[in-house]
Amino acid sequence: MSVQTGDVLWRPPADVVETTHVGQFLTWLSENRGVDLRDHDALWRWSVDDLEGFWSAVWDFFDVTDHGERTAVLAERTMPGAVWFPGSLLNYAEQALGDHGVPEDAVAVMGRSQTRPDLDLTWRDLREQVARARRALVDLGVRSGDRVAGYLPNTPEALVAFLAAAGLGAVWTSCAIEFGPRSVVDRFGQVEPAVLLVAGGYQYGGKPIDRRDQVAEIVAELPSVRHVVDIEYGDWRVPSATSWHELLEQVTEPIHHTTAVPFDHPLVVLFSSGTTGKPKAIVHGHGGITLEHLKNHALSWDLGPGDVMLWYSTTAWMMWNALVSGLLVGASIVMIDGDPAYPDLAWQWRLAEETGATLMGASPGFVMACRAAGLDLRDLDLKIRVLGSAGSPLPPEGYAWIGEQLGSRVQLNVGSGGTDVCSGLVQNNPLLPVRAGMISGRALAVDVHAYDEAGREVTGEPGELVVTSPMPSMPLGLWGDDGTRLRDTYFDTYPGIWRHGDWIVFEADGSCVVTGRSDATLNRGGVRLGTAEFYRVVEELPRVTDSLVVHLEDLAGGNGQLILFVATDGGLDEALTSTIRSALRTGLSPRHVPDRIVGVPAVPRNLTGKKLELPVKRILQGTAASEVVSRDALADPSALDAFIALAPDAMQQHDQNRGVRA
Repeated sequence: MSVQTGDVLWRPPADVVETTHVGQFLTWLSENRGVDLRDHDALWRWSVDDLEGFWSAVWDFFDVTDHGERTAVLAERTMPGAVWFPGSLLNYAEQALGDHGVPEDAVAVMGRSQTRPDLDLTWRDLREQVARARRALVDLGVRSGDRVAGYLPNTPEALVAFLAAAGLGAVWTSCAIEFGPRSVVDRFGQVEPAVLLVAGGYQYGGKPIDRRDQVAEIVAELPSVRHVVDIEYGDWRVPSATSWHELLEQVTEPIHHTTAVPFDHPLVVLFSSGTTGKPKAIVHGHGGITLEHLKNHALSWDLGPGDVMLWYSTTAWMMWNALVSGLLVGASIVMIDGDPAYPDLAWQWRLAEETGATLMGASPGFVMACRAAGLDLRDLDLKIRVLGSAGSPLPPEGYAWIGEQLGSRVQLNVGSGGTDVCSGLVQNNPLLPVRAGMISGRALAVDVHAYDEAGREVTGEPGELVVTSPMPSMPLGLWGDDGTRLRDTYFDTYPGIWRHGDWIVFEADGSCVVTGRSDATLNRGGVRLGTAEFYRVVEELPRVTDSLVVHLEDLAGGNGQLILFVATDGGLDEALTSTIRSALRTGLSPRHVPDRIVGVPAVPRNLTGKKLELPVKRILQGTAASEVVSRDALADPSALDAFIALAPDAMQQHDQNRGVRA
């Protein structure tokens, strides 16, 4: 199927109001609030014009338990510093483990691992394990406000520990077990956990990986840790650690109730990637995450009781928090640990078939890899109704492939957001059509726009992605920060307005394209170019397996150097170089033709798959790699080596170009 950007590939069915959760929400608003809305545009406009009305409706529609006495919905509208639901008392874990109308013996959690056999927990099992874990943490001295950390794979034990900590009012934080000690200490050292849950190793595809030395190094550098608890994953045992399973078995008085906490009580600390400096310790609250994920999961992803959510993630990515929040709406979740492409790319699709997943997450990179491999999914008995995708732009060819493989009944929901808000800012929902290569619209109650450098809204051209009204899931703060770093990170460019750091183009109908990080956007002769445009063209070419583009500016006013790095199958030769130049010239514009095309063994990416555009640029400008990126945070640390070796040549070429112009 040949498609062009903007082609409509899916439209809402005629019965969308009767058959979807967002449709039911529209009906509820009409019957209970006297708000009569007919489509997404009307719903979005109302949701940002009347924040108090929208978020109080979400609270009531999903029957969130309030143990306090609310005095307002939005008492302070300022950013930063918005005050939501003062007087309300709730608990995320109570909502997640509540009665969603699902039988107690229905499966709530499906653990799928390459390290051990499958592990399923029913809702009854999950509630009982969390109650036992709550008592175990109390017996270890954990109290409200204490930090509990997990250096763990994506397993049911991690979920149980998180919900137990949340139920006590303790603060959860986690790192993927793939992270090296320096990256873990850089993160956990900021929040000073009292209890650290660990695994001694894991199986990644066919390779056993022992992490006991790394655990010992981490523990030695975290003096705040009073107890190390081993979940005893696979065959590895951590010396001198307490057994998690024995702790739970020894409990005689489980704690089944949760501690009601204020709306803005800390729930989790999430960390930024750490690829452009010290990771930010982003604090999210019980109320903000509860309401945002109820809205997102039900009204955008159309999840509810009886659904099954499968989205591959590590415990270090915000998508892990989004995955476990499937429980908030009564959906079952699939927790996957291992190599996402082992023994082959079809493994996750077979898991979706086996578990009956109705929502599956598939990163753009994974979708395009499946397409390139010629995967055929049409013989699988898939129950997928919504396919979610996030993390980077998905080219139109990826949309077409999903349509060919999964059929017209499946809605592709591509979105963009971030760890900073632990949700999406722009995305689809059942009321919006699917347009090839584009994100369908603005997320509900997210007042998101594109601004030019003067702070004027722009349409049809690139601008900074900004949010002009508060969201409940905006950070409570950055751990240990007096507010300075928070303001400098998000509010330094447009005072009182959130600048997210993405470069985006909005069309008149609200559909949009995220063209890359604004700090990596290429300024070529005064014209801004998004990096995503390059990748879409270049990575469709035969033999090109990956690419990365940077622009080294000329401070003297010249065009600077536009350098395209490509990883190839079989090496970079003159014929392929010529093909790349021609494709960029004809597919985009002459301005997109790079000054240099350089072959590299691999493109550096972080553990969530994002390309390290800004760190590579800074390395090429002469900054030491150790100052701009932690190798522990990379999927393949050796991928940096080629760029470090190229840095002197890049600077010499840059200086020569300036000399010629002078």
